[in-house]
Amino acid sequence: MATSGTTAFDLPIDEIIEEAFERTGMRGNRTGYQLKSARRSLNIMFSEWGNRGVHLWKVKQATVPLVEGQAEYNFANDNTNFPQDISDVLEAFVRNNTTATAPVDTTLTKIDRSAYAALANKLSKGTPSQYYVQRTVAPSIFLFQTPSSSFSGSNFQLKFFYVARIQDAGAYTNESDVVYRFIPCMTAGLSYYLSLKYSPETVQANKLIYEDEFKRALDEDGQRTSTFITPQTFYGDGV
Repeated sequence: MATSGTTAFDLPIDEIIEEAFERTGMRGNRTGYQLKSARRSLNIMFSEWGNRGVHLWKVKQATVPLVEGQAEYNFANDNTNFPQDISDVLEAFVRNNTTATAPVDTTLTKIDRSAYAALANKLSKGTPSQYYVQRTVAPSIFLFQTPSSSFSGSNFQLKFFYVARIQDAGAYTNESDVVYRFIPCMTAGLSYYLSLKYSPETVQANKLIYEDEFKRALDEDGQRTSTFITPQTFYGDGV
């Protein structure tokens, strides 16, 4: 039996909008305002997804050179290496590349704002061991301690994994910045958002479908790791 031999299925923004409108019961041609309204709703939904956990397809790694005595790292300080699309930082470490064939990584401990505020001398120099993420519109990473003269320069780097923001919908002919596993969820979500504005009688049904599709997609988006089972050992009288 012949098959397509391709695995590149995706939908441009205009077809996602069309599918979503059809699910609300609205068929036929769309007005310019309806298309604009749907694209706006799609971008709002992408913002909402930022509050629904980590999406693995948007996890990226960044590398920023360490600067002696510098506590704060952000896009304004280094628009060449520091990413502009950060939603949150998951993990961070500093790398010593003095020996190129045997780099040494030191894990950094993530602390909250209160713990960072309680540090007495935030500009003390040494080997960084902690970091705080200031999640503003343009996020910053604060290191403690700040890099010393012996732990800065081209051979010393701050490396971190971060969740990138989902790109805006943009032009109607664009494809979405969403992995194929989330296409059903994205379409169902936009249907729900559009029903709030154009088809109130279908709101509840579309919301249930959206939440079900989102849960299924998020469950599938998890990481699968090896499981190790260690038998319990009993001594003496069973203790």
